[in-house]
Amino acid sequence: MPVRLRIAAREDAAEVADVLISSRRAFLPFAPSPHSAADTLAWVTHQLIPSGAVTVAQTDGRLVGVMATSHAGAVSWIEQLYVRPGFLARGIGARLLASAHAALPLPIRLYTLQPNTGARRFFERHGYIAIDFTDGRANEEKCPDVLYEYRPENQAVRMESSTSFANGTDR
Repeated sequence: MPVRLRIAAREDAAEVADVLISSRRAFLPFAPSPHSAADTLAWVTHQLIPSGAVTVAQTDGRLVGVMATSHAGAVSWIEQLYVRPGFLARGIGARLLASAHAALPLPIRLYTLQPNTGARRFFERHGYIAIDFTDGRANEEKCPDVLYEYRPENQAVRMESSTSFANGTDR
């Protein structure tokens, strides 16, 4: 199953919205979207895709992943990163993340919800370190979240820690 990454086009809006909606339903049942499907489609069509910072992953003519990025001040952001249910553990999220690492100035930050343990493990595996935890009052879901940051040295520190622990030197 070859996966192709490309910039989202306006005609992708319905499929991008479907990935966002279906992923949230499947992976975030504890934090339902505060937006209707119609509102999500309108936002994707009129704001998200026109920003020009949306990358999609496509296989067999179907969109299976979405990543939206931005840059504010001295920080790059991953605003959205979702993989369609049924397509996890195939390297799609990793490919999207690698494309962000290659294209965005450092540091790169993102938020995810604290109860989203799958996403937290994924980002930590890829060198992201939690730098702040909040009670969720500031997000739409009103769910506790965690702010992650990626810098290349995070990966080196993570690898040193796991090597030390595997050698029994860090207990």
